[in-house]
Amino acid sequence: MTTNNDFRGDSLNKVWLQRYPADVPAEIDADRYASLVEMFEQACQQYADRPAFVNMGQAITYRQLEARSRAFAAWLQNGLGLKKGDRVALMMPNLLQYPIALYGVLRAGMVVVNVNPLYTPRELEHQLKDSGASAIVIVSNFAHTLEKIVANTPVKQVILTRMGDQLAPVKATLVNFVVKYVKRLVPKYHLPNAVSFRSALHQGQRLSYTRPTILNEDLAFLQYTGGTTGVAKGAMLTHRNMQANLEQTKATYGSLLQPGNETVVTALPLYHIFALTVNCLLFTELGGRNLLITNPRDIPGLVKEIASYPITAMTGVNTLFNALLNNDEFSRLDFSQLRLAAGGGMAVQKAVAERWEKLTGRYLLEGYGLTECSPLVSVNPYDIRHHNGSIGLPVPSTDIKLVDDAGDEVAPGEPGELCVKGPQVMQGYWQRPDATEEVLKEGWLRTGDIVTLDEQGFLRIVDRKKDMILVSGFNVYPNEIEDVLMLHPKVREAAAIGVPSGASGEAVKVCVVKKDPSLSEEELIAHCRRQLTGYKVPRIVEFRDELPKTNVGKILRRELRDEAAKAQRAAPAS
Repeated sequence: MTTNNDFRGDSLNKVWLQRYPADVPAEIDADRYASLVEMFEQACQQYADRPAFVNMGQAITYRQLEARSRAFAAWLQNGLGLKKGDRVALMMPNLLQYPIALYGVLRAGMVVVNVNPLYTPRELEHQLKDSGASAIVIVSNFAHTLEKIVANTPVKQVILTRMGDQLAPVKATLVNFVVKYVKRLVPKYHLPNAVSFRSALHQGQRLSYTRPTILNEDLAFLQYTGGTTGVAKGAMLTHRNMQANLEQTKATYGSLLQPGNETVVTALPLYHIFALTVNCLLFTELGGRNLLITNPRDIPGLVKEIASYPITAMTGVNTLFNALLNNDEFSRLDFSQLRLAAGGGMAVQKAVAERWEKLTGRYLLEGYGLTECSPLVSVNPYDIRHHNGSIGLPVPSTDIKLVDDAGDEVAPGEPGELCVKGPQVMQGYWQRPDATEEVLKEGWLRTGDIVTLDEQGFLRIVDRKKDMILVSGFNVYPNEIEDVLMLHPKVREAAAIGVPSGASGEAVKVCVVKKDPSLSEEELIAHCRRQLTGYKVPRIVEFRDELPKTNVGKILRRELRDEAAKAQRAAPAS
């Protein structure tokens, strides 16, 4: 390698090759398949009778997944009349319906737009309008949200499904009854022109599916993210971007993964880029059995599900692993088959990593990625036996450099903004050339994260250049929070920052200057709950007489964060 911070081409490959000469390839083949569709079809043929996805005790095989996704693709093409390149939104938690719809959309040559089912009407309306989605598949639990805004969007067809609709008939009836009438999780809604997902599949079975010509350069996903600042934008991820990251992930996990013999726990939502790539797509290619967890917050229920299968792999965020470690039943499970545990989305805490390894005998593999990189950029080698606080080595076929604000490379050992180049880097932001130009220059993606790089090639995050807040692995953007706060008639000024939280990595804190002295914390939180998804709602409210500003009037969020950090350091230990 030429410098401590320059890991391009052969210099990076040597780091992996010196450590794992037999396991990690020098370069990955991003064009191994012509598209994700070809990958999926080959997996279904090779592993036809193996279980592909399991949910609520119900399994579907690769053969069944192929048939049902083909039926949905046929219905999109011929029943709904959509064309190649049209966008179709998916808004549901982890259910069997998700992979059926996902692969159906891709097989029809269309673009998947993943939507967080907990979005508020305002957030949902923005994403549907921005993406230009022609149709949406949505679980009935969240239909009342869609009802409020669907008329303002380009959505022509709503496809409704209930939680239990892909289960066996008796179980489906029971689950749907309990969800609606016992747990009362389906608020009333009125979508008179909606088509049921089961009806779409039934019709699609009688329609002819025409496999379009799908190339690796074609768009596969619009994966929404705020990038580093601002309102959510659609990262354009092609079939090649995603396929490259599958190969990079597979390469770095080396001999841990055994095709046709994997059972992975998928507690993270599949609409999140981490679970989408690593759990859904990668383990499909490997012919794995994917255990879908619909409600990961129900830790006892999650543990009961895990206990029923010989688990070989699991992904999650730090908070999930911590919750499992604090569950007595989990500590009594058999981990003898576990080969891979991967943490992402937020930093893995040292205490959690050490407890995990002590209990399971497996290192909690920490990596780093972002939506714009499909997402994996770096990962720790799988045989490290201790938590080193790093985000690992850049994955094969990935170049990195560290730069200052002017874009010049920093001196060896100095912190700088991480820039990434590789086949997994997005094409840009959907219909946002200005936002794309800010972060993507000559193939280099500026991540907004300040990192250091040691002589062995290990990266460590020092700080976040931008003001993004990371709550339980999800991006929260101060501009959006502040916009909502300023909608309240009693608010004069507002700023949102992230502060450390043991429960979620970071929590949202807001600093507010009142316009009306009667404004209370409870009133402000209630206002935010009506406008924002739960994880974006402020957890701490501080009322102030004024906010720190630059000489041109820009609020200094950095100063607010520094004040909060100083106060936390000065607080007596509990």
